[in-house]
Amino acid sequence: MACCALQIIGLIFGGVGMVGTLAATAMPQWRVSAHIDSNIVVFETIWEGLWMDCISQMGIRLQCKFYDSILALPPPLEAFRALMCIAVLLSIIAFLMAIVGVKYTHWTKEDPQGISIFMLAAGVAFLLTGVLVLIPVSWTGGSIIHDFYDAKVPTPLKRELGAALYVGWVSAALLIIAGAMYCSFWCWAGTSPKSRYPSLPHHRLHKPNTAGGTLLSMQAYV
Repeated sequence: MACCALQIIGLIFGGVGMVGTLAATAMPQWRVSAHIDSNIVVFETIWEGLWMDCISQMGIRLQCKFYDSILALPPPLEAFRALMCIAVLLSIIAFLMAIVGVKYTHWTKEDPQGISIFMLAAGVAFLLTGVLVLIPVSWTGGSIIHDFYDAKVPTPLKRELGAALYVGWVSAALLIIAGAMYCSFWCWAGTSPKSRYPSLPHHRLHKPNTAGGTLLSMQAYV
């Protein structure tokens, strides 16, 4: 019963992490313009994402534009794009493998060794996806904080942490937790009583009937 609950919780965490990874990849709020001037009246807010940048005017009008050329993008941004796309694809594969593992576990719950490969594959995929999401999100967050406190960076170029970064951090945490759950379940299946106590050889399971043998020998003697 506890194993079934562990699988369902891991599946929920993995599904939420998958959706969060997709959302963080598509959201333009990776870098948000920092309003640190004395003027409290702000007319425009700039968003910078992986695929586009947007300008919000007074929170009423929003204009977004995709980046014109891929070759003109900075190398870190191209790498972050690739990592997030791989993370999205890998999270979908891990979620599907987790679903198959949960269904197969329900069908063969008397044989925990038969489900270990599905649990292990889903757990490793979730863990790898969480690491892939953490790299671009944490790198971007670190660069934003570094530039914010750097006196050499002009004030109009300073940025703050956007909502997409927080979504990415939460998604990475959920994916890592889901991966740890499935890996721990695989370890539990590998140390189940059935694996710790293997069955006896076939010739030892059938003990000779000594009483019957004695009775037959007595009948033959008579």
